[in-house]
Amino acid sequence: MTDSKYFTTTKKGEIFELKAELNSDKKEKKKEAVKKVIASMTVGKDVSALFPDVVNCMQTDNLELKKLVYLYLMNYAKSQPDMAIMAVNTFVKDCEDPNPLIRALAVRTMGCIRVDKITEYLCEPLRKCLKDEDPYVRKTAAVCVAKLHDINAQLVEDQGFLDTLKDLISDSNPMVVANAVAALSEIAESHPSSNLLDLNPQSINKLLTALNECTEWGQIFILDCLANYTPKDDREAQSICERVTPRLSHANSAVVLSAVKVLMKFMEMLSKDLDYYGTLLKKLAPPLVTLLSAEPELQYVALRNINLIVQKRPEILKHEMKVFFVKYNDPIYVKLEKLDIMIRLASQANIAQVLAELKEYATEVDVDFVRKAVRAIGRCAIKVEQSAERCVSTLLDLIQTKVNYVVQEAIVVIKDIFRKYPNKYESVIATLCENLDSLDEPEARAAMIWIVGEYAERIDNADELLESFLEGFHDESTQVQLQLLTAIVKLFLKKPTETQELVQQVLSLATQDSDNPDLRDRGYIYWRLLSTDPVAAKEVVLAEKPLISEETDLIEPTLLDELICYIGTLASVYHKPPSAFVEGGRGVVHKSLPPRTASSESTESPETAPAGAPSGEQPDVIPTQGDLLGDLLNLDLGPPVSGPPLATSSVQMGAVDLLGGGLDSLMGDEPEGIGGPNFVAPPATTVPANLGASMGSGLSDLFDLTSGVGTLSGSYVAPKAVWLPAMKAKGLEISGTFTRQVGSISMDLQLTNKALQVMTDFAIQFNRNSFGLAPAAPLQVHAPLSPNQTVEISLPLNTVGSVMKMEPLNNLQVAVKNNIDVFYFSTLYPLHILFVEDGKMDRQMFLATWKDIPNENEAQFQIRDCPLNAEAVSSRLQSSNIFTVAKRNVEGQDMLYQSLKLTNGIWVLAELRIQPGNPSFTLSLKCRAPEVSQHVYQAYETILKN
Repeated sequence: MTDSKYFTTTKKGEIFELKAELNSDKKEKKKEAVKKVIASMTVGKDVSALFPDVVNCMQTDNLELKKLVYLYLMNYAKSQPDMAIMAVNTFVKDCEDPNPLIRALAVRTMGCIRVDKITEYLCEPLRKCLKDEDPYVRKTAAVCVAKLHDINAQLVEDQGFLDTLKDLISDSNPMVVANAVAALSEIAESHPSSNLLDLNPQSINKLLTALNECTEWGQIFILDCLANYTPKDDREAQSICERVTPRLSHANSAVVLSAVKVLMKFMEMLSKDLDYYGTLLKKLAPPLVTLLSAEPELQYVALRNINLIVQKRPEILKHEMKVFFVKYNDPIYVKLEKLDIMIRLASQANIAQVLAELKEYATEVDVDFVRKAVRAIGRCAIKVEQSAERCVSTLLDLIQTKVNYVVQEAIVVIKDIFRKYPNKYESVIATLCENLDSLDEPEARAAMIWIVGEYAERIDNADELLESFLEGFHDESTQVQLQLLTAIVKLFLKKPTETQELVQQVLSLATQDSDNPDLRDRGYIYWRLLSTDPVAAKEVVLAEKPLISEETDLIEPTLLDELICYIGTLASVYHKPPSAFVEGGRGVVHKSLPPRTASSESTESPETAPAGAPSGEQPDVIPTQGDLLGDLLNLDLGPPVSGPPLATSSVQMGAVDLLGGGLDSLMGDEPEGIGGPNFVAPPATTVPANLGASMGSGLSDLFDLTSGVGTLSGSYVAPKAVWLPAMKAKGLEISGTFTRQVGSISMDLQLTNKALQVMTDFAIQFNRNSFGLAPAAPLQVHAPLSPNQTVEISLPLNTVGSVMKMEPLNNLQVAVKNNIDVFYFSTLYPLHILFVEDGKMDRQMFLATWKDIPNENEAQFQIRDCPLNAEAVSSRLQSSNIFTVAKRNVEGQDMLYQSLKLTNGIWVLAELRIQPGNPSFTLSLKCRAPEVSQHVYQAYETILKN
């Protein structure tokens, strides 16, 4: 009968019966009982009450029974640490058992019992097992050291286990070597600074010798360890590559990918002139191709890795295009990945084959796949110039199919082809215009509008086409609105007489009827340009465009080099370094390829820097979202450079301020240009006051605002409130408030003794909080606090304490101690005490940041019953470190653009609309951390209403 019977019983009073059976004299009955206990434990019943009875069964020679008891121990030792100590003697005894399987079982279980009290008892048995004569015991003990290190790192270091592990790397048994390497790698990952795996040519030689005789997982550990080694020269690199190459023919795909990682890394050091380099390239292709005959999930992982390899060394797989052709039964995720690699491998030699395949794919039924196939045809045209004509005719054939999504994708890619090969394929524009009505996706509509605007002079009815888009202007997406605005301005500059009404219409739609700041600002820039210097407008709007590059989705070189070092891991599937997705970044080390050696560098062209240049010379990888905006916006933009005087010549216009200098001419004489005397200037009130002023233009500040240093008067201070009533604190009453003055934050406290005894020995402590607020000095009450006495204290605070997100965000939990007791209370601090003095953002940076923060991060609030005018609002907010970056008047409304910065580097941008005579203001806030917005709004309310 099978063991499944143990899982079917659901009797009551079972524990009592089991207890009796566990204490039975009959061995068979005991074994049956332990099996029942394990079955109950497995299905989630609590059988911890039987702990002492099960532990008694440890004293047995029966290996099966011992395994079951050890399994029970591992599960319940944590909840019963005191009982678990009873088992220590048996472990010590079992570690000296003549049977190596029992010794290994004991040491394995010891490593799994994560109870601090027991660990020190286990050091002696573990030390013996590490030096055991049986390799099976030694290899198990090696892994146990890593487990013990995770529980108590200091203990492992003090007991000298790490040195013993290092000695095991020289062990005669390959499995022991592999486990020692695995254990040391695991420990080294959690302590990146410690140089545990001190690899040198001698130890590398031992690892390579063990490599051939290990189990497959042992080989992976050794190969991963080799990948972290940097050979001293190209000869050593070649020697290691020669000994690792046989692993490429292993049946386990993980071994193959680990070997590929080592070879890709060390190839970096080999000269391309070497015969061996060419041989190695040829040897790398077949194993990668073989990986593609596995099941789909493995294929996907292999394809993600191949994608990286092809970007680094396309020559490895350049003759293997056919294996990346899509099969009809491939899952969609494999199809899309193959398509990506096909384009990366496309060249003049194989383009005919590739195009024939892609055309076939474009008639498939899977919409996502068809879209990507059509895009791929466009990418081939851009990548292989000789094929561009064939690609365009293929795309035109696809447009003739009139399948809606195919047509839309084709138009998007034809726009890119026009950019890459200007004045070559414009004859197809007529065909594109026929499909105007069927376009409903924003990207396709925007592409079509761009084409019409760019080639307006070749399209007779360009104005009618663009006018048809203009009818539903407000229903379009932002992408389409921006493109339409630019296209109509281009059309106006090319055909001024016929399209004046059209351009006036689009400018007024963009500036007066739109809430989108990007659209509004672009509208104002065009309006100003057209009304002040039409020649400059032509230079700016119709400037020659740079050609687009062939590969827009290549991974940035330093990141690619790092990802090559992570082939075969999750990072190579995500195409992100581990630091981007490993929580807490514990033990994440940035890896890079080894630098090329002198002999191999000579073969490189002088422009290309060595791929693994020392970290000092490498461009910084873009900071993570976690850095928020702090670093980006603290960039020193340098002192204003005194540029040339504002020239009317259109060539210099690009280098100076596009919005500055034109104010006077706008109000006064209009230059007669494209629009002639009839061109209507935007009303004076709607001109944006130099929001995008160039730092380098040397213009004086149009707004006469202060430079943004916090005033000395300090920010608004709320009146003191009772935080801890006397009845809750045995007679101690605490009132308080928070202040910020000249850059320092304080908690102003009032302590009142309403008890009948004297109070002394005061101390204060804060819990972790959202912004790291902590006392910067002890709470000093200089004299004992007598009954009915009150004392006022100002406690300085800093923001370098421990951080933990609180609910609500500005919640602060405080503990106050005196000679009577410890008392706890919580209070909410106003966020404006965290607004720092250097929170004024430069205008250009404000514009760029506002556009960069996604629209979904924008929050709108109403501030009611505030009778102040714009000047008073600006000055009151400035005293609390909310700085006005710019101000303008739109249709009688005052618009204040403001910035503030929190102590943790988060920037908040604001737009405050004030209608003179109306006591309600509209506040729009944009921030990378939107959860802050509600509290910033509350700070605005508090400051403006008090």
